[in-house]
Amino acid sequence: IFRRFHEAMTEILYIIALSLGSIIAIFVLTKLMGYRQMSQMSMFDYIIGITIGSIAAEMATSLEENFIQPLTAMIVYALAAVALAWVTSKSIKARRVIEGFPLVLLNHGELYRQNLKKAKLDVTEFLEQCRVNGYFDISKLETAILEGNGKISFLPKAEDRPLTPSDMQLTVAQDYMVANVILDGKIMEGNLKHTGNDEKWLHAQIKAQGAKKTEDVLLATCDAANKVTVYLKVNQKEAKDVLI
Repeated sequence: IFRRFHEAMTEILYIIALSLGSIIAIFVLTKLMGYRQMSQMSMFDYIIGITIGSIAAEMATSLEENFIQPLTAMIVYALAAVALAWVTSKSIKARRVIEGFPLVLLNHGELYRQNLKKAKLDVTEFLEQCRVNGYFDISKLETAILEGNGKISFLPKAEDRPLTPSDMQLTVAQDYMVANVILDGKIMEGNLKHTGNDEKWLHAQIKAQGAKKTEDVLLATCDAANKVTVYLKVNQKEAKDVLI
């Protein structure tokens, strides 16, 4: 019994070690391939991503003590992604072949059926994408373009687009990023120093907004005008779910 228990524990520890190794490998390879894998994925990026994930899962559960093969395959796929990214950055023709090219689905009130077929979209799916992006009436759209990454870009008609200050010839102050000065009850000292303020000033700001101490604050932000916005920790649950 002791021998079987020892073998089972050894196997479990081996799987844990392989799992941690696969996580580290995915992290390093993702850094190598760049943030493009998480943001603007092309079809090839998507395939590479799920393939590496599948190989990593196989590596984590490999009990034959042969993790070199799946690790090698992961590295090959990652290097292929890097190489293709370099090729597409140098050649427009290669970029069109690998990443695809935009397709005009709607323009000047006319739906292009052949382009919809080429994009493997039917009219119902196209209308669904319009609604998801806030356009329930496609007559208010001037142009709709399917991008190479599979997302649809919409250009509303001039009379239906949101009004901007420039339309009214108004000059407005530029918005800037806010600094997170408190996160989960902890003061972000570097961010606070970047705003040009100190902890004494910050305590006075959050106290004025109902927080007795920093531990009561879930999030506090500070903008370029030194305006602090405080979000207190609320422990009770919402009584009603308004989304049902």
